[in-house]
Amino acid sequence: MYKLIAIDLDGTLLDDKKNIPEENLNLMKELLDREYEIVIATGRRYWEAKALVKDIDRPLVILANNGNIVRDIKDGRIIIKKYLDLEDFKVLVKESKRRGLYPLLLVDDYENGIDVVVEIGNTNEFHNIYISRAQNRYKKVEDYLQMEDVNILSVVYAGDRKDMEGLYNYINEKYPKIFRSHLMENIHIAEALLEIMNPLGDKWLSLLDYAKEKGIDKEEIIAIGDDNNDAEMVKNAGLGIAMKNGSQLVKSVADIITEKDNNESGVAFELRRLLKL
Repeated sequence: MYKLIAIDLDGTLLDDKKNIPEENLNLMKELLDREYEIVIATGRRYWEAKALVKDIDRPLVILANNGNIVRDIKDGRIIIKKYLDLEDFKVLVKESKRRGLYPLLLVDDYENGIDVVVEIGNTNEFHNIYISRAQNRYKKVEDYLQMEDVNILSVVYAGDRKDMEGLYNYINEKYPKIFRSHLMENIHIAEALLEIMNPLGDKWLSLLDYAKEKGIDKEEIIAIGDDNNDAEMVKNAGLGIAMKNGSQLVKSVADIITEKDNNESGVAFELRRLLKL
């Protein structure tokens, strides 16, 4: 019997217009009313994810920033937090700057209204897109390497696939125990997006930690996603579901691929069938 359902947002629960289709919305409410544990497992920031799921209007847990921060939507309480070591971060920034790559930072300063940090003078179209979506929940700094007392959730780069793959491969080969990284391909803002974080910062690892706290075994978890950062939870959950519109990697590790895509309420269609609702 399944007890916990972890669902990604973009490309999964949300349609391409970033709305929850009516069929998905109704199903979420029904599942919660039937006392299933629902976890929204997303790469998005907590405040952003919270706004996107407001119409569900039920108690939820949001596993945000790819598992680096987990909060209860009821009161914003932090359940799990996994920050990147500041000295390790500076090693990463020095290497990426050597390659002409400049990241933005996703940070945990929610109570003070800050989620994004950018470095003055080293911004591009990708940074500007993020800032425009941040609704003033960002700040600018002179130099990343001079920062102190900052809770970094992840370091994000976007651009040409070749550049992203080069840094991704370098980090994985030289620092396999210091960083965890995701190379995203199912996106629209660039050819590829690279996110680097705490070595334990991962949707699956944080989901597993949360499930253990609730007395739920991994065999009792359903995980649904569409991109490479969902692959571990889709692969390791009791039942892993990849979206029809998903990346090849997540499809390759899934138990089931949905018959319908995210614009056709593929989540609701598949879960109603599986759970006999």
